[in-house]
Amino acid sequence: EKAGAIVPPLPEKQAVSRFSAAFIEDRRIKLEQYLRRVAVHPELYDAPSLDLFLRADDVTFHAAKNVKGNTTDSMMMSIAYPSSHPTLSAPPPPKKDGIKKWFAETKTSIAGELVRSPDDDLFLEVERYVDRLEKQMKNVSQQASNLVKKGKEISHGLFEFGLAFNVLGQSEADELGNALVKMGSTADELSALSMEHAEKEMIEFDEPLRDYLKTIYAVKLALQRRHEKRLTYTTCLSEVNAKRANLAKYRATPGAEAKAYGADMSLKRGEAAADAARDEFATVSQRVLREVDRFKREKGDDMKRVVLDYITAQIEYNKKMEQLWANLLPKLEGLRIDDGSDSQPKQETAGLSVPSDVVAGNGNINSIVEEEVQDLSQPMHHQQQQPQYHGVKDHIYRTDLNHAQNMAGLEGSGIQYRDNNTSYSGMPSI
Repeated sequence: EKAGAIVPPLPEKQAVSRFSAAFIEDRRIKLEQYLRRVAVHPELYDAPSLDLFLRADDVTFHAAKNVKGNTTDSMMMSIAYPSSHPTLSAPPPPKKDGIKKWFAETKTSIAGELVRSPDDDLFLEVERYVDRLEKQMKNVSQQASNLVKKGKEISHGLFEFGLAFNVLGQSEADELGNALVKMGSTADELSALSMEHAEKEMIEFDEPLRDYLKTIYAVKLALQRRHEKRLTYTTCLSEVNAKRANLAKYRATPGAEAKAYGADMSLKRGEAAADAARDEFATVSQRVLREVDRFKREKGDDMKRVVLDYITAQIEYNKKMEQLWANLLPKLEGLRIDDGSDSQPKQETAGLSVPSDVVAGNGNINSIVEEEVQDLSQPMHHQQQQPQYHGVKDHIYRTDLNHAQNMAGLEGSGIQYRDNNTSYSGMPSI
């Protein structure tokens, strides 16, 4: 029935979760699309099996479905309308000589002497074209699947990236922590956007390419049907030639008139079968040529639509990505981080605070620090008698050599200490 037609591919089945609501709804939509494609197919729209599927009731449909073997159009129509035949039941399968036919066709195929037709060169070119197209489309489909897979991996990576920044932001305080949390939130949004884009790529780019690859398989199947019809026609011609030789032998044999009559009847049946095979072979060949021409025309339109949809999706996706990053940028640029530095710097030396005005002066800082350390190392009763210097001038004058000699007056057996209330009127002022 309609051999040589390029049948649209059926939606794929699923072994796991095939009864889930999501899969059932998705398969229902795809089966509806498949049915519409068949209904508008120029070679299949009037197929008896399609009419049976659309119009028969459940009993008639299951009866026709269980019929084995090849059925003629009249049989299919009679099953489709059982009301005109009240006593009609499912017809018995026709008597088959499949094994005999298979051996005959296999013998002819091995011999390699198939019947020639004017379109053989054209079909050879079509077969080569389809083989090249299949290899190229397999590569494109594989790369598209890898692209969708990488898109999903990027989505997962952005999710982990955003989670890490959220955790880091929670460990920080003030504006820095808030900025890190905003960075993590943006990465989460980018992750969701990437996953949505990957799903869209799978539906609008990957699946159409796989469907197109299945259509190429359907083209190859149509070419195979034409080859089978050619093989059948060649086998019928071989059988006719053999029956003619057998009839000539019987006619040349005296007393074999009955066998000659039987051989003549067999020859007529063989010739009728050969004529029917020839007509079927010619019909299928023309149908395949029409289908291949239609396939080439529709292929360009389909590929153009798929590529344009893919480019449009990429543009929209990148615009959304750019917008998310652009929204984050001002928030990070306006971030002010306090480094904790004072306007009046101080220097810390050995736990002692040195005023900034001393650093700016001409005094010897190292001598001041050494005397402070020596004062701290003296006994407590000695430190209680040490003069207390107030202000910067006292510290600076302690470095004067004359003043140090006055303090170190060694008279008698002990060390004489300076009176704390002594006034130094001879000191130069700073």
